[in-house]
Amino acid sequence: MEHTFKSHFSKRDKLSKIFNRDKYLWMMILFPLIYYIVFKYIPMYGLIISFENFSPYRGILKGPWVGFKYFIEFFNSTFFWRLMRNTFLLNVYSIIFGFPAPIILALIVNGITAKFYKKSVQTISYLPHFVSTVVVVGMVVNFLSPTTGLINHVLSFFGQKPINFMIMPRWFRTIYIASGIWQEVGWSSIIYLAALSGVDSGLYEAAKVDGANKIQQTIFITLPSILPTIIIMLILRMGNMLSVGAEKVLLMYNPLTYEVADVINTYVYRIGIGNSEFSYGSAVGLFQSAINFILVASVNKISKKVSEISLW
Repeated sequence: MEHTFKSHFSKRDKLSKIFNRDKYLWMMILFPLIYYIVFKYIPMYGLIISFENFSPYRGILKGPWVGFKYFIEFFNSTFFWRLMRNTFLLNVYSIIFGFPAPIILALIVNGITAKFYKKSVQTISYLPHFVSTVVVVGMVVNFLSPTTGLINHVLSFFGQKPINFMIMPRWFRTIYIASGIWQEVGWSSIIYLAALSGVDSGLYEAAKVDGANKIQQTIFITLPSILPTIIIMLILRMGNMLSVGAEKVLLMYNPLTYEVADVINTYVYRIGIGNSEFSYGSAVGLFQSAINFILVASVNKISKKVSEISLW
C-alpha cells in the first residue's frame, strides 16, 4: 500500500513539474484546444441524426432508429452520380491548375532580387484573399456581364459576339477555377516562400561554380528542397477531394448550370436546410466526410511508402 501511494505521488509530482516547466506553452495551446472541442468535436454528436428519423420536436436522442436508410436513398437517388461527377471534376481541375500556381508564384517571387518589386508582387497577390466570396463573385459577374462586362467589351473589339458566361454550363468550371486561383494564389504561396527561405544558399553558390543556370538551379536544388512541403500540402488537399465551397457555388450557379455546378455541399444545403430533411442531409454530409478521410489516409500511406514523407 505504501508503495502504491509513493508511486501515485511520484507521478503527480512529475506531471506537476512538466506542467510548470511548459506552462506558457500549455496556455498558448489552451484556446485552440477549446475552439476545436467546442466547434469541431462537440458538433459531431449531431451526426447521430444520420441514422434516425430526426424531428426537432423530439430531440436528437428520441427519434426512431432507421439505420442506413438515408445513405441507401442517397446512393439510389438520380442526383448521386451527377453530384459525385461535379464535385470530383471541380476538385481535380483545382488540383491540376490551382495546386501548382502558388508554387510557381513562390518561385518567381523568390527569384526577384529588388526588394521593392518583391514586396509589391507579394502585397498585390495577397490582397484578393481578404476579399469576401460574395464580393469576388460580384466582381466576376460584373466582369463577365454580356452588356457591361470588360471581357465582352474586349471580345466586341475583336469582332466577336457577346457571351453570357454565367448561364452557359460549359463556362462554369473555368470561371470557378480561374477565380479561385486569382483569389488564393498569393496567400497559398506564403508557405512555399517560407520553405524556400530555408534552402541552404551554399548549394546555389556551388551550383553557380559548376555553371548551372537559373532553370537548372530551380530543377536540381529548389524543387527537391521544398518537395516535402509540396507533398504535405498535396496530402492535405486530398482531404478535401469531395468538398467544394458551397458558398461560392451557391452564389455562382443557377438552374441553367445545375447540370455541371451542383455539388454535394450545395445538395446538402438544399435538402438539409431548404427542405428541412435534416437526417437525409446529415447522412450525405457524413458520407462525404468519410470519403475525404479515406482519401487523405490512403494518400498519406502511399506517400509514406514511396517518399517516406507523411502527415503521421
